[in-house]
Amino acid sequence: MAQVSLEPVTEIKVTLNFDNDPIPVGRLALRENEIYFEYEASFLEKGIELSPLRLSLRPGVRKFDPRLFDGLPGVFYDCLPDGWGRLLVDRALASQGVNYRTISALDRLACVGQSGMGALTFLPEWDGQTTEVGDLSLDQLSTQAEAVLAGEANDVLQDLIALNGSSAGARPKAVIFVNDDKTIIRHGSGEHEDGFEHWLVKFANTQDGPDAGAIEYVYAEMAKTAGVEMSDVHLFPAENAAGYFATKRFDRIGSNRLHLHSACGLLHSDFRTPTLDYEELLALTGSLTKDAREVETMYRLAVFNVLAHNRDEHSKNFSFLMDASGEWKLSPAYDLTFSSGPGGEHSSTVMGEGKSPTEEHLRRLGDAAKIDEAKVDAVIGATKDALSMWKELAVNYGVSADNVSLIDKSLFG
Repeated sequence: MAQVSLEPVTEIKVTLNFDNDPIPVGRLALRENEIYFEYEASFLEKGIELSPLRLSLRPGVRKFDPRLFDGLPGVFYDCLPDGWGRLLVDRALASQGVNYRTISALDRLACVGQSGMGALTFLPEWDGQTTEVGDLSLDQLSTQAEAVLAGEANDVLQDLIALNGSSAGARPKAVIFVNDDKTIIRHGSGEHEDGFEHWLVKFANTQDGPDAGAIEYVYAEMAKTAGVEMSDVHLFPAENAAGYFATKRFDRIGSNRLHLHSACGLLHSDFRTPTLDYEELLALTGSLTKDAREVETMYRLAVFNVLAHNRDEHSKNFSFLMDASGEWKLSPAYDLTFSSGPGGEHSSTVMGEGKSPTEEHLRRLGDAAKIDEAKVDAVIGATKDALSMWKELAVNYGVSADNVSLIDKSLFG
């Protein structure tokens, strides 16, 4: 493993890189354990709202609550890995004798550098990452991830850091390039290659069974059937599991990028202490996109999550995309699977109900969002029809008999 070269950072230059022509955004500075931000005058003139609710365009220096998001504005906190990605960086630093508990949020942004999700990039950049392009074995990556979770395999940490691409979530992930017929998989942290697309693949964590990927794949198929907007998905074969779930990255279009911002970062709503209601998410969607069709898209996702028993739908699991023209839209849905939220309740409540939301709560939600009653009926009906596919699809894709039965009982009683 190469020596980590992470010098403490006191200033970060933020740029916005849609098409490999970075636009200076502003500067973050660390002074006496507090973080400050100021937009560049040239960026203010462009009129592009990166985070209209909590970091709106205006001149002057601002600082933020040090108790939330490590003192960062939510739009930059969105760029930091959590869970698996943070574990990798912390383990790499510790293996080189660096006390990761003392590094700042600006140090962590330097670790993200140019390789993060979305279109924001940060300088200076930690130069300890590996970016060689080459063919990959998903089974080998899975084995390495298992070893890291077990506290072993320090020699592969930097490779896994580069492959993580600052993606969020607790489960191990890798950003990869995949060819059209899904037969060649390559390292996804280099330059875009013709004939390959940006994808993200997940591996099991210590709480997952060997069929976790297959369950998420079946959920994605049911969601698409229900009309939920999803990116392309694939279940790659695995030696010791039912398969590796993978999805095409929606923040990349060829070599170009889209700005990505979660509801967590937009609202400064900490995903670790869920307080959101779907009514707020629908209102946010309408306010940001100015498009009733996008509100209906969020409503369809809410209905699916409730009826499909996806209860870990916290504020980081809803995101928005902005293109170079400044136009916002809801991102495709992601992290859809059978799950239990805090205390068995939904992380995002439905008209105040988290434990046992019903179709009636969903109808009231639709009414509050001014969605036509016939549309509400159609969405609920389409979702129930899609979920009826569970047992057949689950068996076909190798979900264990116990989980087929468990989830079937949860969905249909």
